[in-house]
Parts: sequence; C-alpha cells; structure tokens
Amino acid sequence: MRKLNRMNQQTNMQNMRLKDKVSLITGAAQGIGLATAIKFAQEGAIVIVCDVKQGAVDEAVKKCKDMGAQALGFVMDVTQRDMVNATVKTVLDKFGRIDVLVNNAGITQDARLQKMTLEQFDRVIDVNLRGVFHCAQAVTDAMVAQGSGVILNASSVVGIYGNYGQTNYAATKFGVIGFTKTWSRELGPKGIRVNAVAPGFIATPILSTIPEKLIDEMMERVPLKRLGQPEDIANVYAFLASDDASYINGTVIEVAGGLTI
Repeated sequence: MRKLNRMNQQTNMQNMRLKDKVSLITGAAQGIGLATAIKFAQEGAIVIVCDVKQGAVDEAVKKCKDMGAQALGFVMDVTQRDMVNATVKTVLDKFGRIDVLVNNAGITQDARLQKMTLEQFDRVIDVNLRGVFHCAQAVTDAMVAQGSGVILNASSVVGIYGNYGQTNYAATKFGVIGFTKTWSRELGPKGIRVNAVAPGFIATPILSTIPEKLIDEMMERVPLKRLGQPEDIANVYAFLASDDASYINGTVIEVAGGLTI
C-alpha cells in the first residue's frame, strides 16, 4: 500500500503542469486571483501572492501552502511602481527567476458618462491599466534574460463589446488587449508569450452589491444559464501558463459561457 501511495504521489507530481514555475499573481487574495493562486499551487507552482491587505495576503498564502506549494506573500499596490519593483527584486533575489506573471488586479467604479467623476475615471485607469504596465515592465528584463516567460493579462468581455455605465472599466480592458497584442509581438521573439483572458459574468465579490433580480437577468443572458466561477478563469490561466499552451501567443480567450454569441 505504501509503495502504491508513493507511486501515486510521483504520478501526481509528474502531472503538475506548473511544477516549480515562479508565478507572481496580483490581486491574489480574493475572487479570481485567489482561485488562480490556489490552482497554480495545485499545479506545483511557486506562488507569489500580491494584494493590498496584509491579512488577506496571509490567508491566501496559507491556502496555497495547504496545497503543498511553496508560497510567499507581499502587500503590493500595483499603482505604486516602487512597491512593484521592490517585490519583483525580492522574488528574483530569492528564486533567481520569474516564470509567470498574472496581471489580475483590477477594480470597478461605475457611472454613466455624464455622471462619472474624474476621480472615478482616473482611479480605474490607474489600477487596471497603469498597474498592468508597471508589473509587466518590472518583470520583463528578467524574463528576457532567462529566455522564457509568460505574461497573462485580465481583460473582460466588456473590453471587447463595451458595457453601459463602464466607460473607465471598458477603456482599461480594451487597453489591456492592446498591451497583449503589442507585447506578444515585441517579446515573442525573446521566448515570452503574452495572452489575455476575457471573463464574462463571474461570481466574485464584485457582484455582491448587485440586486438578486439583476443577477438572475445576467444568468438568463448566458446560454449556459449560470454565472461563471472564479475557478473557471483560474483553469484557463493555468493552461495558458503551462507548456500545453506553448504555441498560443497574442490571443484573447473569452470565458463567458457563450454570453457574446
């Protein structure tokens, strides 16, 4: 029995698609980011959890370690370049490389065009667009030097089709697609793949303030008749980060249950 258990453990380790890949995930303490951190841990990655609240970061790191993964946590605001640079330097000093960056951190501050304040507009641009730029630029030199790497950007179906009341959010998610297409051309020849994921309606804390009736209407618009789960997005990130996706570059993958059909 012990021999069989050892064989099963060895098989599981061999089947881990992200084994020992140093993977930095922003916004990793809740929602899609937390699901991604846990999924990467299950796949054998060394998980670097980054988010803005210490307690939530600590809890996410614990969940990754409970999966048997090596994990570190950092309080990091993606809008603060000094914090981003310091985190990346610490990770590189410890592990010597960064294999995967998941640019997941993002916020919403919705309002119609006529009602949106400059503060609402600027804050969403700062986190969702400038933050992605900060993190990608901070890791790229290391990835170029090692001749490999994967950058995964969080877009949205809103970034493809727009959405009522989301001028700022749609602009950032359109922009992230522009980043993805551009960086895939610039960095592809250097061994770095860049892709984006465009989620639809996903059951995350962002939806907690939406009335139940509106949630029902959202589900009715989806051919699969349900909201997506954070794990649905995490599974796609894990695939794109792995060698199974070694010839996928510059792509935006919708994970929306057929919402846009």
